[in-house]
Amino acid sequence: MYFCTCARVQILTRLPLSAPRSALEEGVRAGRPTRRPGEAPRGPGAERGPAPSGARADMAAVPKEEAGPGPGPKQKEKHKNKNKKKAEPVDESELLTVPDGWKEPAFTREDNPKGLLEESSFATLFPKYREAYLKECWPLVQKALGEHYVNAALDLIEGSMTVTTTKKTFDPYAIIRARDLIKLLARSVPFEQAVRILQDDVACDIIKIGSLVRKRETFIKRRARLLGPKGSTLKALELLTNCYIMVQGNTVSALGPFSGLKEVRKVVLDTMKNIHPIYNIKTLMIKRELAKDPELRTQSWERFLPKFKRKNLKKRKEPKKKNTKKEYTPFPPPQPESQIDKELASGEYFLKERQKKRKQMEEIKAKQADAIKRRQEERNKAFIPPKEKPVVKTKKASTEKKIDIEAIKEKVKNAKKKKLGALPEEEVKLKMAADEKKKKKKK
Repeated sequence: MYFCTCARVQILTRLPLSAPRSALEEGVRAGRPTRRPGEAPRGPGAERGPAPSGARADMAAVPKEEAGPGPGPKQKEKHKNKNKKKAEPVDESELLTVPDGWKEPAFTREDNPKGLLEESSFATLFPKYREAYLKECWPLVQKALGEHYVNAALDLIEGSMTVTTTKKTFDPYAIIRARDLIKLLARSVPFEQAVRILQDDVACDIIKIGSLVRKRETFIKRRARLLGPKGSTLKALELLTNCYIMVQGNTVSALGPFSGLKEVRKVVLDTMKNIHPIYNIKTLMIKRELAKDPELRTQSWERFLPKFKRKNLKKRKEPKKKNTKKEYTPFPPPQPESQIDKELASGEYFLKERQKKRKQMEEIKAKQADAIKRRQEERNKAFIPPKEKPVVKTKKASTEKKIDIEAIKEKVKNAKKKKLGALPEEEVKLKMAADEKKKKKKK
């Protein structure tokens, strides 16, 4: 609402009005001293009017020096300090918040009786598949825009829609709303929803999502994720933001209040960045409940909102061998020893060829002996018996408890007497008596 008012004021200030400004207003803007009609002129060279009568005349006749000393600078400072103490502190939260139920008054012809000086127009193209629908609903579009004195034209040859202002148009922001209306109609928004843009408390936002993802397959998957199974995710988002949302092609059209449009744009962009919309929906549900509490309105909600962490992030593979940089030294490394230097150090250089070969053969035989020894140990491992588990002695059954044999015999006798499924004795007698009565009746 505030944005609409500022836009209207800005447009009105830019357009020159036909009627001249008043003399008082021109004087104030130019910085010249002004006077009201019937007031005496002011200034050093101005003529003095008639002398005041009565006590005021006596006071006026006395010069400033004889009238008595006025209040000094110290007295003025005391008066200022008293006024400062009397001023009550104002709560900033009351100044920043808008009271509940407040609405901006509607913009009427009285606010701009002269109208607009110049004609403005906007045009937009629409796809071929929208032509049949626009033909049907175009009379309704013209009727809705006619209430705001805006003309609308449909060109089927070029495939465009145009809106223009007229001499009767008094609302400078009406042409902006008409432009948004034809944009929404071109993006497959039905007329019943698109007409709401002409209201003061409704705005629209067309989000372009086609260029946010490189691969086409990934884009289609993320767009379907925004819709959800059978449109459930989109419906939940509409209920939480009080906005109408339409996903069509490479754009997402949203229509509703300013606060809801801000949340819709955030959810759509996060979905295209591979953040599932269910996380944002949970946050919006918590915010909705917190907004009902008047005490929490002025507090921070960060402690109540959930903090989701990404779980599917792959850690960067680190190399097995890490090359650590050595400390820089200006001196070059020492020269490596040659084979002759090593032989001189060990004394092999002075041996004869036979002695060298014999030494080599001894080293080879020592290595072979070690290898044979290891191989033999591995073969012998198969013949080493495994360790046996210790034998656990079974505990003998305790015969301390005595068994009552007579009680068991009585139970067996009673069980033999009773047949499975047999009726008790009283019921048997009653049944026998009933059978006898039936036989007598038959005779």
